[in-house]
Amino acid sequence: MTAKIIDGNAIAASVREDVKAEATALREKGIEPCLAVMLVGEDPASRVYVGMKEKKCAEVGIRNIDARLPAETSQEEILRILDEWNADPSIHGILVQLPLPDHVDESTVTERILPEKDVDGFHPVNVGRMSAGDTDAFRPCTPHGVQVMLKHIGWDPSGKHAVVVGRSNIVGRPMATILSQKQPWANATVTVAHSRSDDLAGICRLADLLIVAVGRPESVTGDMVKEGAVVIDVGVNRVDDPEAPKGYRLVGDVAFEEAKEVASWITPVPGGVGPMTIAMLLQNTVTAAGRSAGTS
Repeated sequence: MTAKIIDGNAIAASVREDVKAEATALREKGIEPCLAVMLVGEDPASRVYVGMKEKKCAEVGIRNIDARLPAETSQEEILRILDEWNADPSIHGILVQLPLPDHVDESTVTERILPEKDVDGFHPVNVGRMSAGDTDAFRPCTPHGVQVMLKHIGWDPSGKHAVVVGRSNIVGRPMATILSQKQPWANATVTVAHSRSDDLAGICRLADLLIVAVGRPESVTGDMVKEGAVVIDVGVNRVDDPEAPKGYRLVGDVAFEEAKEVASWITPVPGGVGPMTIAMLLQNTVTAAGRSAGTS
């Protein structure tokens, strides 16, 4: 068996087309969707990611403003800017790029964003509403994007055993919550595993749906994948490769070449989950804009 590839670029493009249509309809009503992005420091990966978000905003008709601040910016200054953005009715979504410098408390910053402008889905109010099954709550973009991918390939997790490897608040925990809910494209039996799980390989082999988000390159090997499983690789890791043009290459948390010979569907890295994260951020922003005017 050789797995079918889940093309995240193609699915994300489809989502963006829908977002573009929604943004156009809002502008015709005098509402210009707007996303405000804050980047603190010079982390290279964060700079690239923010640049990609800004580019995609322009493509779908979302106005973008940003604050690129030096790493030494005080927490008080960060909060002051967020308060300005919260008070500005022309700004519909706010995103603070993580990670933040060590002297800044991420929880304090996250909680300062108004829940209705929290298009990342990280505010405790949105996390709580989502956990309670409120489908109107903003969902974290990466887990929501994974669910949309499953819908696009027509693979319904209902009744299936999903194993989520990783327990972060950004991916692992919300992913498990979303999949276990009594909602369409959910209703799975979910196991959350992590680096300290006994017999991690054995747990992974139980999965009809295996989602890996641990940040360790190719840590899930082919012999850890159940025959016919759907494998979603959330990880993006840079590994040295002297033969590559840039001296490195990107790999996921799953050993792709091994796993694709066992799985039925699999996401590549790059070109899998990554594009979906940005697409869902754009979707959340347009939704926030519509709600601000009472149109959605």
